[in-house]
Amino acid sequence: MACLLDNNPTENVIQPFVVGRKSWLSSHTPSGAHASAAIYSLIETAKANGLSPYDYLQYVFATLPTLPDDELNTLLP
Repeated sequence: MACLLDNNPTENVIQPFVVGRKSWLSSHTPSGAHASAAIYSLIETAKANGLSPYDYLQYVFATLPTLPDDELNTLLP
């Protein structure tokens, strides 16, 4: 039986990045583009770790104001 080559899983992973890239073109400053990329990276990392991005971001935004600077890494997915 022949094995068919398929890159759909890879294309599905990078598709949100391609869509996001179009949004980043409208960033007015480099710092705005960096902020967008950082949020995108967090969301994709949460997905890769099996987390719900919405629930994860709710947790981060609720916890962040009360967290000391030396414990920020505890919020990473």
